[in-house]
Amino acid sequence: MRGAVIYAPGDVRVENLDEPKILQPTDAVIRTVATCVCGSDLWPYRGAEPIGDPHPMGHEYVGIVEEVGSEVANVRPGQFVVGSFATSDNTCANCLNGWQSNCLHREFMSTCQAEYVRIPNAHGTLVATDEHPDAEVVPGLLAVSDVMGTGWYAALAAEVRPGSTAVVVGDGAVGLCGVIAAKELGAERIIAMSRHASRQRLALEFGATDVVGERGDEGIARVKDLTGGIGADSVLECVGTAESMRQALHSTRPGGNVGFVGVPHEVQIDGQELFFSHVGLRGGPAPVRRYLPDLIDRVLSGRINPGKVFDLTLPLEQVAEGYKAMDERRAVKSLLKP
Repeated sequence: MRGAVIYAPGDVRVENLDEPKILQPTDAVIRTVATCVCGSDLWPYRGAEPIGDPHPMGHEYVGIVEEVGSEVANVRPGQFVVGSFATSDNTCANCLNGWQSNCLHREFMSTCQAEYVRIPNAHGTLVATDEHPDAEVVPGLLAVSDVMGTGWYAALAAEVRPGSTAVVVGDGAVGLCGVIAAKELGAERIIAMSRHASRQRLALEFGATDVVGERGDEGIARVKDLTGGIGADSVLECVGTAESMRQALHSTRPGGNVGFVGVPHEVQIDGQELFFSHVGLRGGPAPVRRYLPDLIDRVLSGRINPGKVFDLTLPLEQVAEGYKAMDERRAVKSLLKP
């Protein structure tokens, strides 16, 4: 089969790889209908994370079940399924508490930019749709497998409530999906922090009421101006840098909350400052599996359309261009068709 492999910063290739097989009775193998490049894939692509030996890439996927292990009973061959970037048995204590991304048997997906993918913990990870969806909703379902689920978690972690004010730091796919989530959860005012016109337009289409183009202290001051001088009730941090975290914390009112879902890179938090700010902080890998049934329904019913974050569609063979376009900010998110 064909699949993407990263060799070095800026060097992603499509190669012939061994087709995945059932290794455990809880596995499934799917034929990929759509996959994509994630913003977090850009960390190693840009050299901000070590790569080591060449290895496959990708953790977002929807597809058709080809084969299941003997202990997989909830999905069967031929079904269209949506999964999560973090697999889960959905039966351990952490899963039952709603934290499937911290499952005791968790595995992070990392081989999904390929024609076929092995899904560990398939019984607890995959959710099948009632029938094969129309092609136009496939991008939305693909978004649910990570960026929409992650944006949803950011909004919940930040405790977005009806009538509240929310700020979204980051205008990538997760941040834009965070705007959708804040809108769905009833935020009355949604301030999107973005410096790019095309992403600003999409944020407004998704429900943002205000756009702030400034960053750093100027961005914080602008948010304060828009919120009566005190800051927002909820802030969604969707980037993962020291600057974005500082911007999030300082844009939140005393008693407000930050939900941080950007994978942290060189982020350090001053305990004294956090202590006296009265700002709540919660984040981590999103428990996407908890939200899958609800978000799938919202996509299939047409209530939300997170698939609009995919503004570049390419065949899998052109995955290198998908990475390059996102790295150069010519694309928000690249969808790949095997």
